[in-house]
Amino acid sequence: MSGATKLETTQATTPTTARGATRAVDLLVVGAGPAGLAAAHAAASSGAQVLVVDDNPQAGGQIWRGGPQHQPDPRARALWDALHATPKVGFLHQARVLYAPAPGQLLVQTPDGAATLAYQRLILATGARERLLPFPGWTLPGVTGAGGLQALAKGGYPLAGKRVVVAGSGPLLLAVAATLSERGALVVAIVEQAAPPRLARFALGLLATPSKLTQAWQLTRRLRGVPYWRDSFVRAAANDGGGAALRVTVQRGGASETLDCDYLACGYGLLPNLELALALGCASAAGAVRVDQWQHSSVAGVYCAGEGTGVGGVDLALAEGRIAGLAAAGLAEQARRHFAERARWQAFAGRLARAFVLRPELTALADDDTIVCRCEDVCHGELRQHNSWRSAKLHSRCGMGPCQGRICGGATELLYGWRPDSVRLPISPARIDSITAS
Repeated sequence: MSGATKLETTQATTPTTARGATRAVDLLVVGAGPAGLAAAHAAASSGAQVLVVDDNPQAGGQIWRGGPQHQPDPRARALWDALHATPKVGFLHQARVLYAPAPGQLLVQTPDGAATLAYQRLILATGARERLLPFPGWTLPGVTGAGGLQALAKGGYPLAGKRVVVAGSGPLLLAVAATLSERGALVVAIVEQAAPPRLARFALGLLATPSKLTQAWQLTRRLRGVPYWRDSFVRAAANDGGGAALRVTVQRGGASETLDCDYLACGYGLLPNLELALALGCASAAGAVRVDQWQHSSVAGVYCAGEGTGVGGVDLALAEGRIAGLAAAGLAEQARRHFAERARWQAFAGRLARAFVLRPELTALADDDTIVCRCEDVCHGELRQHNSWRSAKLHSRCGMGPCQGRICGGATELLYGWRPDSVRLPISPARIDSITAS
């Protein structure tokens, strides 16, 4: 147990774990985003020894990227300070979960080697990733995910003076545009595929969540002067005369318009990261891990919180994380106190999903020569001849590349109605010695 205490006092570095060693903890949390941090803090209040594993160099996940201690959100800083105040919580950064070698164990890979982590209870807070949809030109240099370009900007990628079109769907577009603008980029336009009536209903629904209404107002102020095109979507992108610049064709209502830019940041919402949960045997429904009122999955001792149970944002992630942490620590009555908060943010998540449901025209953008599986260069014309994910994998290697279907999987679900029927191990790319040492 002393090792976990030492981890807490050497937060900035990745703790060294002997190759092939097995380390036991009471509670293991996978994911150091808001849900994972809230779960760790809640569980530690019971006296349980908690270890948080994350594949990034710093805690915070995608929402609090760069470290919770550096965020404008006061909840992030308060949570981080509270975690540092308890010796019961340790962190293992830059650690990728590869697979479960036995029940109650996970094999992880760090820059220093591989180790087996044994746990009594497990909380999965693995977050979500962007949904990227194929259209002609989406593989060109300068075309990125909306959240992806935001992450690059937060990491110091130079965007000052660059023209950027932000397109896709959802409130994330506004947050991305605000971040890019603060970094000196010129946001040419925000292109939102949702129609005005849906957006109006969503805006009215913000009255039920005053904090979200305040956020929306603040974002609107920060983006004053930036065109916001509703009922619009990107049809294609092309190089501007063979140079680095892009020419983006946008369908705006019944007309087509062209925008010139240096970057096109395009994202169509988020998809839960389910690979680890599915590999452990957790049941899922509608693309999310199925949990009970205590955030407990169908597998004994395994809980799930945050975007893995359905995309809902930071507020829902924090509420679910607290419930999962308290329930896993045996503090059911304390967990129950957060049920109303969770229900409130689940209702918000429902309104969000209804407002930004993707329009059917997006499934018709790719032509036969448009690449869908970027890892294996498999085009739409080849894939649409198959009737299942398995058939496509067997005949075309779609989803068999380094990303293991994380990019094309979301696209093929929308285009063809496919869903992966299995998880290939290891879950993350692994060194041979990490597997042989286990």
